[in-house]
Amino acid sequence: MADWSDPRLKMQALQRLGLGPKPGQGGASGDVRERLLAEIRSDGAQQPRVSFSGAAPIGRALYAFEDEERAARESRRVAGQQGMEQGVQVAAAPPMPGQPQGQMQAPAQPVPQFPQAVYREEVVARVQGALEAEAGFAERLVQFWSNHFCVSVAKGNFVRAMAGAFEREAIRPNIFGRFEDLLIAVESHPAMLNFLDNQLSIGPDSRAGKRRGRGLNENLAREIMELHTLGVSGGYTQADVTSLARIITGWTVVGRDARLGFPGSFAFNPGLHDPGGQRLLGKVYRQEGKEKGMAALADLARHPSTASFIARKLARHFVADEPPQSLVGELTRVFRETGGDLAALSRALVSSEAVWITSATKLRTPQEFLVAAFRALGRKPDYGQVAGPLGVMGQPLWQPSGPDGYPDTNAAWATPEGIKTRIDVAAQLGRQAAGSVADPRALVEEVLGPLASPQTRQAVARAESKPQALALLLMSPEFQRR
Repeated sequence: MADWSDPRLKMQALQRLGLGPKPGQGGASGDVRERLLAEIRSDGAQQPRVSFSGAAPIGRALYAFEDEERAARESRRVAGQQGMEQGVQVAAAPPMPGQPQGQMQAPAQPVPQFPQAVYREEVVARVQGALEAEAGFAERLVQFWSNHFCVSVAKGNFVRAMAGAFEREAIRPNIFGRFEDLLIAVESHPAMLNFLDNQLSIGPDSRAGKRRGRGLNENLAREIMELHTLGVSGGYTQADVTSLARIITGWTVVGRDARLGFPGSFAFNPGLHDPGGQRLLGKVYRQEGKEKGMAALADLARHPSTASFIARKLARHFVADEPPQSLVGELTRVFRETGGDLAALSRALVSSEAVWITSATKLRTPQEFLVAAFRALGRKPDYGQVAGPLGVMGQPLWQPSGPDGYPDTNAAWATPEGIKTRIDVAAQLGRQAAGSVADPRALVEEVLGPLASPQTRQAVARAESKPQALALLLMSPEFQRR
């Protein structure tokens, strides 16, 4: 049986379920379980403070930006064509006062274009929210679900501008609600519809399908079943994928013409929807319009395969690559008996003895490592200090290479090149924080406490410099694992 008052177990629970201790939390004083359970609340995780209010206003601004860009390109094309016809050459700009002849003026720093400006602010807001969190259990769940229902900014300007809004609007408010509501919110969000091309999907028997001769796009339907609900071995067939794709035809994003609503927002377009009943997993859905898709998603959310798939993935993320079967079984049971109540599932996770006593073998992902390092060092980074390290470590925010998200196993991150890059990042962080950390040996006690081994304490104490001592702390096995 776990000794819930053991300082080492309490500290391990903070490491495993949270974002990493801040200075002063190393003693893990008080009831850690109550601190973690207190973050399970009806209003979800704290919303980051950003200038951009939501997907619909972002969509309208994005369409305006694209229109301006298109007009500017056309203007440059016409001017260039006229210049060629008239034999006009563009003269070099004269030197600035005091600038020697022949010396070029350094170009001004480019102003980020609208999609990148939104993305940059969202990245900083996401990280600042993680740094302000007390234990960070709710933030960890946001990160888990955001990677489970992932979108990628590599798709283009629309998703780049919408990725933060997607997480804020579809995921954060629902992490402690019903899985059914989370699923519907995610699949109907403009960022997901654009990322997986559902706005391009046209029912073959719809009015538009008969007129245009275009048909289904099955990307979203396939990933809903394979990655979001049932899992690849969840018992569905290709025919089920096609049926679900037909069911959710008409789920689209409002264009710049605003014909169906506010530009950039979700809308149901009946002209694209495939009429009639569709058989999915043995059940025929005959509802009208959007309600057909809502009913299908609700049934997928409550399917037994979804319960076991989500339970195993959650246990793998928080505990071990091969999680205890007892934990997976308990989470599966809670999911099924509560109809996918994510607050109940989160309480079961925090209260499970397996979560507390299982040895720490899970390697922090690059995002988890960087946030834990910032928290430990008391840093408040700007965009470059976040994007740079995450880029070289291979896990930029909201930019996985595919719809399956970033990998969540040690093998994916514990490569020789990956560890070498972490060492470089740790060294850089150590240099940046050296002036603000009084004594690295004291910091070991504050952020690792009873988890710190004699070897780690000795290595930090014998370091040749303060930056090196901080880097050794960040690269210690106790800091890298959770």
